[in-house]
Amino acid sequence: MITGNKGEWSEIYTLFKLLGDKQLFLGNKEIEKLEGFVYPILRVLRTENNNDFEYSIQDEIILISGGEEILKIEISKFKENAEFLLKKIKDNKTRTFSIPEIETFMASINCMSLKAGSTTKTDITIVVHDQRTNQQPTLGFSIKSQLGHPSTLLNAGKTTNFIYKISRTQLNASTLEAINLMSSKSKIMDRIDAVLKSGGQFDFVKTEKQIFSNNLILIDSKLPEILAQIIYEFYSSKNSSLFDLVKNISLKNPLNFDVSNQHKFYEYKIKRFLTDIALGMMPSKVWTGQYDATGGYLIVKENGNVLCYHIYNRNEFENYLFNNTKLDTASSNRHNFGSIYQEDGELYFKLNLQIRFIK
Repeated sequence: MITGNKGEWSEIYTLFKLLGDKQLFLGNKEIEKLEGFVYPILRVLRTENNNDFEYSIQDEIILISGGEEILKIEISKFKENAEFLLKKIKDNKTRTFSIPEIETFMASINCMSLKAGSTTKTDITIVVHDQRTNQQPTLGFSIKSQLGHPSTLLNAGKTTNFIYKISRTQLNASTLEAINLMSSKSKIMDRIDAVLKSGGQFDFVKTEKQIFSNNLILIDSKLPEILAQIIYEFYSSKNSSLFDLVKNISLKNPLNFDVSNQHKFYEYKIKRFLTDIALGMMPSKVWTGQYDATGGYLIVKENGNVLCYHIYNRNEFENYLFNNTKLDTASSNRHNFGSIYQEDGELYFKLNLQIRFIK
């Protein structure tokens, strides 16, 4: 019996839905269809148990090759099973679940598992016909589903801690302890506020891990400082969406960029950062700038529509990431941040970076 959560079942739903629709719809930053932009699907490629299977669309028939024999399945079967699976995913209230009726259809199309076999972030590979260029690009996608909990774009860890030096204040031991003992839901914001009220100031020093710092510098030399400002803004205000945080930082212009001609320095650099995270950059590994085979995301919306964002259409992809992500607070105990600590007679404070999709 196959069991999975809503996100995992969404991968199978995406396979059924795309083969049933026979076309890929592009999305805009509001996660709505871009009118007039559509890619006819020629083939979907999937790896199962070290075997490569190809689902080719020919009129109203799907030809499945790669097994012992070529299978022919009517497209209407994929449409019916997509509708049935969507309802089952949306109606289910448990963390993981099985859907026996869908397993039967999966077996009939050489689909034996929820996740396609892959060593990269690619969940599904699609060959489309681009009518603008008359080419047939092979596009790799990671599937993000809105049917379950919002997924993370950048996971928290000690690797994503940013270190700030506290200056212009003398906190005695009892005051320091009292600040660190603050334990409300907004305890980190409360602790920052207490330091500020004592006359203190937070100045970014470095990231906790040098690899992450160098990865950021590779993308843009000013990126560690820009992110440090955005993270501090998040923990010391009520804003969480990256769009709002970048807007506020742009108005303050803490890095003193020349904005006399309205250059969008902060927005541009953060979009580059988000794109590199989405397509392969990890804080703990040396980033070479080489994207994974995954070139984009497929978003499974709550209504069942599937929208495409791909580096192939870079502007839409960047705008989607920028307008649909937020900073989130991870466990401060697990990742060791959010408390004042002393080192060589100086006071320091760590803040953590975690990025999650809004929907």
